[in-house]
Amino acid sequence: MRKNLVTGIGAGALLTALALVVPATAATAAAGDATLSVLHAVPGTTVDVYLDGARALDDFTPGTMAGPMMVPSGAHTLAITASDATDDSKPIIGPADVSFTAGGNYTAVAHLKADGDPTATVFTNDTSAVPAGQGRLVVRHVAAAPAVDVLAGGKAVVSNLSNPDEKALVLAAGTVSATVAATGTTAPVIGPADVAVQAGADTIVYAWGSLDDKNLALATQTVTGLGGDPNGVPAGNAGLVATNRSDTTPLAIGGAAVLLAGLVLVVLRRRATVAARNARP
Repeated sequence: MRKNLVTGIGAGALLTALALVVPATAATAAAGDATLSVLHAVPGTTVDVYLDGARALDDFTPGTMAGPMMVPSGAHTLAITASDATDDSKPIIGPADVSFTAGGNYTAVAHLKADGDPTATVFTNDTSAVPAGQGRLVVRHVAAAPAVDVLAGGKAVVSNLSNPDEKALVLAAGTVSATVAATGTTAPVIGPADVAVQAGADTIVYAWGSLDDKNLALATQTVTGLGGDPNGVPAGNAGLVATNRSDTTPLAIGGAAVLLAGLVLVVLRRRATVAARNARP
């Protein structure tokens, strides 16, 4: 397995460390930065993610979420390849031009279209304020499946949701037991599943996988600290990346390099501290 950016540190460990070094909220972003997460929702395919021709995520497995992390705003090129690729010359998805704005909060999702072909969608996460004691539940359809209804208590609370659309509801904080069914029916194709809606947060639920292959699943994401206005504008596409009312973008090498530098400094400082302690009489 290839190591990413730092010898001996895999992609997952690196991203975890980066998230610890820099708090992942729009409030902590430097001028010109955006907040980005990446979800891999293509079943059965481990991939690498390339940004601007450089590998940004290595051996990224289905059902996993990378980030959130701070990335610089602007235009970038996204390509997703097989995990054994040596470069991005033969992508599974892309290459596609994408962009994001300073202060925006985004999630990039590699997933299947309704017909089963791989694609990617960028969503802008709504960071506008919600009333006290309430949270925003966002449902996103990124599965190879027809339109669906989301049911709670046996009744449809989201109707006729198609890939790659989304629907948002503002609810009292608490646990919602939900099922996903084909539009106009009640027989679940996913669930029932308990979803915890947090106060002052977006709880984002992704229906992903393939109905024909019987591997439909849910992935969840939480965006906390709501209280600002909605951020971001729809990202551009080259016919390969769909964009939505909630659109998101790729992870930028420049931002990763800055965060990596911070990580290296933390590691070196810790090593120096340990060395100093060991040298004491």
